[in-house]
Amino acid sequence: MRLVLKLAVLALLLPAGVATLWAQQDYFSNWPPGDSPREVGKAVAEHFITSPHQGNGTIFYGEDGTWYGALTFAHLTHDNALRDALIKRFEPLMPGGAEADRIPHRDHVDDMIFGIVPLQIYMETHDKKYLDFGLSFADRQWEKPLPDGLSHETRFWIDDMYMLTILQLQAYRATGDEKYLDRDAKEMVAYLDKLQQPNGLFYHAPDAPFYWGRGNGWIAAGMSEMLRSMPANYPLRPRIMKSYRKMMAALVKYQTSDGMWRQLVTDPQAWEETSGSGMFTFALITGVKNGWLPAAKYGPAARKAWIALTGFIDQNENLTSICEGTNKKNDKEYYLERKRRTGDFHGQETVLWSASALLRPAESAAANK
Repeated sequence: MRLVLKLAVLALLLPAGVATLWAQQDYFSNWPPGDSPREVGKAVAEHFITSPHQGNGTIFYGEDGTWYGALTFAHLTHDNALRDALIKRFEPLMPGGAEADRIPHRDHVDDMIFGIVPLQIYMETHDKKYLDFGLSFADRQWEKPLPDGLSHETRFWIDDMYMLTILQLQAYRATGDEKYLDRDAKEMVAYLDKLQQPNGLFYHAPDAPFYWGRGNGWIAAGMSEMLRSMPANYPLRPRIMKSYRKMMAALVKYQTSDGMWRQLVTDPQAWEETSGSGMFTFALITGVKNGWLPAAKYGPAARKAWIALTGFIDQNENLTSICEGTNKKNDKEYYLERKRRTGDFHGQETVLWSASALLRPAESAAANK
């Protein structure tokens, strides 16, 4: 007890920046055995390399997200062998490759997100063939903009606010061209204005008024990704930050006692679901580490969430209790009765995103803006 008091006094005496760093290290270090992000991320990423493709025919968005998460984890841990294995796995999916028939082609957010993987590989290798391939998806997404400037893929499902925005964000990260960020920010704000509710959470869609876990996870992750790359003085940053903080405040209210969130976030009878929980974990960690959220309030929730999430990983490095692929429907029972999957990429990706968030340093634009 005396040691705790001494540390608390020390934190008060430290300069503000140092005290913040001290608090982050306290929440995001000294993990229980088997819970360190390096250990968990490495195991899940290596498992992905040997996993078969999921979905019917073309690569589906959950696999794209898992690939992206594994590549970012490899980058942050300087694991060149892992990075090279991930790139080698992707090579058959390049045009003319042995698996080129798996390249998605629909004008749809679920398909276009495929471009995030070659864009990430370009940022790792600086090989222009990956840049050109990735940008072909990002540019196609705005080939036929709506009269208000939004993408023709706009449909106002909250899923889109990761699957649509991460592609444009990756294009911005790869090129530095602000046209991609401008598209992203305008799209995000349109969704925030239409779908965020007074309690801070989001309906799945205007005609599906339910706080679906993974749906809310998509938008939490999308806002977090955008904020960590958006310049501090970007005009729409305060608007997005406002919605992000409002959502995070709501999420900590509905976190279960063991650190998870439910299939329907606000329904105490709904089952604990891991893919949405993993996305919320990523969003909270990112906010605490970047100073967007007060560490004293949100650090314990983020830590508890990560430890809870890793507890759902089985002996084969597969996350369990993942909601199956889900359409929108104006029917509460539809969401409650969704099947639970094990090893589905909808969930595997979120473990890798969260592990990366725990290892990633604060972004230069982040400080409490």
